[in-house]
Amino acid sequence: MVSIKTENQIGFSILSFLGVQLKLYEYQAKEILRKYNIKVPHGVVVTDAETVRESCGDIGRKKCVIKAQVHAGGRGKGGGVKIATTLEEVKRYASEILALTLVTAQTGSKGIKVNKVLIEDAVEIKKELYLAISIDRSSSAPVIICSTEGGVEIEEVSSKSPEKIAKERVDPVMGMYDFQARNIAKKLGMTGKLMIAASQLIANLYRAFIGNDCSLLEINPLVLTQEGEIVALDVKMDIDDNALFRHKELLAMRDFSEGDVNEGKAIASGLSYIGLDGNIGCLVNGAGLAMATMDIIKFYGGMPANFLDVGGDAPVEKVTTAFELIFVDQKVKGVLVNIFGGIMKCDIVAQGIIQAVKKVGIHVPLVVRLEGTNVQIAKTILDNSGLDMIVAESMKDAAEKIVQAVNDTR
Repeated sequence: MVSIKTENQIGFSILSFLGVQLKLYEYQAKEILRKYNIKVPHGVVVTDAETVRESCGDIGRKKCVIKAQVHAGGRGKGGGVKIATTLEEVKRYASEILALTLVTAQTGSKGIKVNKVLIEDAVEIKKELYLAISIDRSSSAPVIICSTEGGVEIEEVSSKSPEKIAKERVDPVMGMYDFQARNIAKKLGMTGKLMIAASQLIANLYRAFIGNDCSLLEINPLVLTQEGEIVALDVKMDIDDNALFRHKELLAMRDFSEGDVNEGKAIASGLSYIGLDGNIGCLVNGAGLAMATMDIIKFYGGMPANFLDVGGDAPVEKVTTAFELIFVDQKVKGVLVNIFGGIMKCDIVAQGIIQAVKKVGIHVPLVVRLEGTNVQIAKTILDNSGLDMIVAESMKDAAEKIVQAVNDTR
């Protein structure tokens, strides 16, 4: 028996299971699958309807499928997928979809503005299947998931017909064995030459999953065509952010147009930032302390406006950028700085606070709680700065003071 693994596989990190990921568009994922000899429809990506005619000159089929390129499922139900039989229809549908703010079950009520469409050759489908590889958090290992019920949301299949979903766990060290690929192909109903082709596709998909440090690689539907080919008709691919240091080519694919602009700026600055719905901005070092800070703000009746971890060794410029990120959010009515100085010294944070306040111009309550390395030096720096801020001695004290200060300004 042969196992399939790559050198990246040995580098599986527990961070892979934390849900931090880079989402690729369908067309980007298909470009990657082509490199692993997985058949996908021929297509082109356009960003405006005017270039459709020249871009579609090499689309050879009578039918074309026009798909909105957004990081969300359920595009068809939201009007983001159309089938065209003439070039004029292709141009019209592409124009209509590019004008959409697509709303699906996964986008929320605000929806996502469509900036790109994928125009592909239509495929004559004989059978739709489901195939995916993800991470099983209970075993900290990759798991292959398949179903003969493709083309619909796997959650729906799981709810209505759980017996139609099969799974094959893969040892993260030994890799996937040939017999496991054959087992999955058999569960997809493949026999004869199709069994051989499907087994090879599954092996290639696993190589793609491991080779690109994916947290999810999903083909839905995987189709058997009238010509007897197996084609990945729609692909979803998420990459573990913690592995992007070894995938510069994937990092270059990141698109911030759909997400929070601040999150993109934070990533570029080496900060961990997630915008929330509250009104108390948080600047903290360390993910655990950041979570605890958000919890204690909530406990004392406040609502955090963000998760912001400046990391363990942030220079003055990084702290300044963190403040700028917080104050771009117009909902912020107060800021809590909660720093435990270990590797990152408190006096550096103090200098960053002063520089940020002078640059950004803070006009809301600011509560600062510092503890750890060089904390006395930091307090002296802040005392001599002449800035209007509230100093706290503990997390409890800091949370109570910022919540009270924000409530007093209403």
